[in-house]
Amino acid sequence: MPDENENVKAAAEEESSFENGSITVKKDGHYIHCLTVIGQIEGHYILPSQNKTTKYEHVIPQLVAIEESREIEGLLIILNTVGGDVEAGLAIAELIATMKTPTASLVLGGGHSIGVPLAVSCDRSFIVPTATMTVHPVRMNGTVLGVPQTLSYFEKMQDRIAGFVEANSKITAEDFRSLMMKTGELVMDVGTVLDGEAAVECNLIDELGGLSDALDYLNRVISKEE
Repeated sequence: MPDENENVKAAAEEESSFENGSITVKKDGHYIHCLTVIGQIEGHYILPSQNKTTKYEHVIPQLVAIEESREIEGLLIILNTVGGDVEAGLAIAELIATMKTPTASLVLGGGHSIGVPLAVSCDRSFIVPTATMTVHPVRMNGTVLGVPQTLSYFEKMQDRIAGFVEANSKITAEDFRSLMMKTGELVMDVGTVLDGEAAVECNLIDELGGLSDALDYLNRVISKEE
């Protein structure tokens, strides 16, 4: 008979999982962890309470736990993000890209700004037809000094992002920068909005698909490894 303390612990873990936007499910005999990345990626600064956020200090330990888990065999990242802290988002993306656990991403709604590296960081990326990927240059809030060093900083940051996207998708860094700097598409801004089909056509995302496609991919990979 299960110990009462174990039941309390399991209930607490389940409640914590839902609060953090993650859950582990068993399908076809395989445990697959689902992690949601929604709203803004919150980095070093706390965003206003009315903002929907994904806190990187919550996500990073979860990813480490998933990688070290003996039960979890696959990871599904579900994305609907409007961007946020660039370095925090890139840190999460780098961590996902270096995992041995099979990973898949699914873009729903939108993958804005730093959501692009997060989407391509997985072994296989999926996007639903109605979702969009918004690619634009790095931006900064607050006081910005109008000196050459500031422009150099922005260029280096964009090179880091373009290099990561090129290394983890089929698009070239040159083509990705072209999408970043495109004019005439976004009102009062520079960049490109790609719907699901266009994101696949330009080799940014691997394929059109939904939840069942992403789960089927993970189950195939897990079964093959077994």
